[in-house]
Amino acid sequence: MNLRALAAAAAVAALSAGAGLFAQGSGWPPSPDHLTLPIWPGTPPGEPANMPPEANVNAAGTKTMAGKPYVRLGNVSIPTITLYKPKGANTGAAVLVFPGGGYQILSMDLEGTEVCDWLNSIGVNCVLLKYRVPDSGPYPKSAFALEDAQRAMGLVRLHAAEWGIDPDRVGVLGFSAGGHLSAAISNHYDHRLYEPVDAADMLSCRPDFSVVIYPGYLALADKDFAPNPDIQPTANTPPTFILQAEDDPVHVENAIVYFLALKNAKVPAELHVYAQGGHGYGLRPRDLPIMGWPGLVETWMRTIKVLPAQ
Repeated sequence: MNLRALAAAAAVAALSAGAGLFAQGSGWPPSPDHLTLPIWPGTPPGEPANMPPEANVNAAGTKTMAGKPYVRLGNVSIPTITLYKPKGANTGAAVLVFPGGGYQILSMDLEGTEVCDWLNSIGVNCVLLKYRVPDSGPYPKSAFALEDAQRAMGLVRLHAAEWGIDPDRVGVLGFSAGGHLSAAISNHYDHRLYEPVDAADMLSCRPDFSVVIYPGYLALADKDFAPNPDIQPTANTPPTFILQAEDDPVHVENAIVYFLALKNAKVPAELHVYAQGGHGYGLRPRDLPIMGWPGLVETWMRTIKVLPAQ
């Protein structure tokens, strides 16, 4: 067995051994009734061998949001997608969800499974991407996360009929670094960053819509919040919803600067800025107006006709 195979086996063993700890109210790892697929048939492009095993680096529960610990998944070298289907009516719309974590870890429940539960509750299919970390972005510093996102979008469209998804109503939703990833794939979709693997890579990886929640890396703080030159919207960038708090330590300018770039490119865009909220809250209940953001996203999805009007 080569080093890569040994690393993969170690990662699987670590996940199996720690599944009980991960799953205590977190929804991660996903239960067997959720389809989970590796997104690459072999070693992901450029992935080094002998990676350390995947693990929840917040296993002790010291990091919390709204009084609850959350999964901070590290050392992800085998990216996957997990399908979450509505238990009731299925609208056919789908969202590929990108958890945040600074491209170092993934907040798999706080900004992943909990978001999928909400999307399912409004009849939307959720596909949760576990992309590679650490040091997998932002593009072009590293292409790993964006490669995983492009590949995942192709796979969703490849399996759309099988999964009850309309391939023309597939969007992305990301938080923090995942918000940057939502913007990145919305502007880097015209060619794959890797050599095509199979039929999934012949399909478009352009999202039909994009939701960007408390993003980073879209305005350059060390350059007076100039727009990130590697994210340049055009008229073909998909309709975009953006939300951030003014007191976000990651800087609200990320949302504002990206919105203005979309506006200048004549892309339909909606921006919501709140006075309070901070960063990294997902859907965890707190007594702040910003926590009504899921309802705003649902209304916007109806406005752009991804979901039927009520």
